[in-house]
Amino acid sequence: MSARTISIHHIRGALAGARRKGIDLDPLLHQAGIAPVLLDDHRARVTAEQAARLVRVLIATLDDEFMGLGPHRSPRGTFAMMCHAAVHSADLRSALRRATTFYELFPGTPRFRVRYRGGAALVELDIRGVRDPDHFMCEGIMIIWHGFCSWLIGRRIPLRGMDFGYPAPPHREEYDLVFGCRSTFGRGGTTAATFDRKYLAMPVVRDRAALSEFLRHAPADLAAVPDYATSAGQSVRRILEHAAPARLPSLDAVATQLSLSPQTLRRKLAEEGASFRQHRDDVRRDVAITALTDSDDTIEDIAARLGYADPSAFHRAFKRWTGTAPGAYRSART
Repeated sequence: MSARTISIHHIRGALAGARRKGIDLDPLLHQAGIAPVLLDDHRARVTAEQAARLVRVLIATLDDEFMGLGPHRSPRGTFAMMCHAAVHSADLRSALRRATTFYELFPGTPRFRVRYRGGAALVELDIRGVRDPDHFMCEGIMIIWHGFCSWLIGRRIPLRGMDFGYPAPPHREEYDLVFGCRSTFGRGGTTAATFDRKYLAMPVVRDRAALSEFLRHAPADLAAVPDYATSAGQSVRRILEHAAPARLPSLDAVATQLSLSPQTLRRKLAEEGASFRQHRDDVRRDVAITALTDSDDTIEDIAARLGYADPSAFHRAFKRWTGTAPGAYRSART
């Protein structure tokens, strides 16, 4: 699973339905390996594996694949039934039609609609009636939709853009990474994904055996951060993630791998509202959080792995990234 980390905002959103039902959240968080105290720190982050475990725990506890966020319960197994209906389609357009028709059998479920604009296709999501103040369900459905459609045709569908029908959240910079495209907010009140309509004509290449393997982890793991790279920042991040954390390549070296001049790469990153240093720090932050969460390595060893000769420098950096000292972060986990 991805070493990238996920904002605590998404964890709060996932818990909204259980909280509304009066369920004690601490045991659910402990089952997922997430310290409850992290909910109170807006800079806190969790690993993709922790987030996926929490989704599985919530679905099992509530027997609801919408995790208490929809107007009606969607019992466990509903998503699998939809997948079985769609996987036998000839092409992606037919699969989407079957999936949409399937969910229309259930009252109050989110509705998809496919529209066309020139050579582009728009998949619009209607979530009226959904009690989702943090938009976790809306965003999760779009991630799962994209992941499932890409899986059906055996290749990732590059998105041209994501439009969200609500104001931009404080962590808006993460959306471009999650969806692999530029995201806009608050335009027209509609949430939609735009992509080249040619993908709708591509054949479904999966069969029943492949679906059985797919469903061992879906839908929970589909919500883990995808490994997309369609912007300069995402391409930079992918290169950095494949390097040793203590020896992350320089901007010049990354620019060479991307066949760009350093000046062009710096300009592209600035146009996306980020810097090369920020991406380097984000990679180190995520490696540190994963190590503190999933290993028993000493903090000194983690600091050395990240290239810090002085552990105190790592302490200062980690506190700047997350608002918490590394020792306190690990103690909160346990």
